[in-house]
Amino acid sequence: MKYTSVYAALAKNSLARDMNFKTNFLFWLFVELLWFGLQLAFNNVLYLHTDRIGSWTKYEVVLLIGASHFIQQLFQALFLVNCAQLSELVHSGKLDFMLLLPVNTRFLVSCRQLDCSGFISAASGLAIVVYAVEQLHLQPTFMQVAGFVVLCGAAVVVHYSLMFIMASVSFWTVRTQGLMMAYYNLFSIARIPDVAFRGASRVLFTLAIPMLLVANVPAKLLAHKLTSPTELVLLISMSGLCFLLSQGVWAAGLRCYRSASS
Repeated sequence: MKYTSVYAALAKNSLARDMNFKTNFLFWLFVELLWFGLQLAFNNVLYLHTDRIGSWTKYEVVLLIGASHFIQQLFQALFLVNCAQLSELVHSGKLDFMLLLPVNTRFLVSCRQLDCSGFISAASGLAIVVYAVEQLHLQPTFMQVAGFVVLCGAAVVVHYSLMFIMASVSFWTVRTQGLMMAYYNLFSIARIPDVAFRGASRVLFTLAIPMLLVANVPAKLLAHKLTSPTELVLLISMSGLCFLLSQGVWAAGLRCYRSASS
């Protein structure tokens, strides 16, 4: 209950801050929706020249793009701003203040700000998922919908954990923006059907940087394209492994942290 009340206060403060800058809020929402629309338009152009990409039909890929956008924007709304600011907290000494507060420091660093426009953009991704399901004439069961929600949650944890690892490198380096932007640019891989990858690249983006898991597995579950539970287990396992790894890097960083403010 303590952390629920703290998080509610942080969310209220984030909403108040965003509403003080309504033009900026609306501008970034417009940019995200425009970028999402361009992705869908590009997919439509591709399918003017082919019926399938591997075994993926047009609306199956639309479902994948919608799921990818939903997961990415949910991660962005909850965690991206906070991860991006960790470097500044370390090098300005502002982390000192957070270490003294009677709450878990990682929780506070990770959750102190929300990007409220990200929730609206995430809803647009979910709407496209629903639209694609209707176009494919699918009738997901309750278990499939629940599984989709759980897998999307696991995918958000993967994104957060890997981005937090890169942000935590700031304990040893001057800045980490380059690493974080490089990872952010990899998000585009998540909306590509996994059948487009072969050999070493598929192994890399499945096991080392699990971009082919985060959106493909939830989309496959809804589209009845999973042939075995292996991918489900792999995504959930990777989310737990990435989180534990990020916790290890964070703990190591705190051990070597020396205040920059004194």
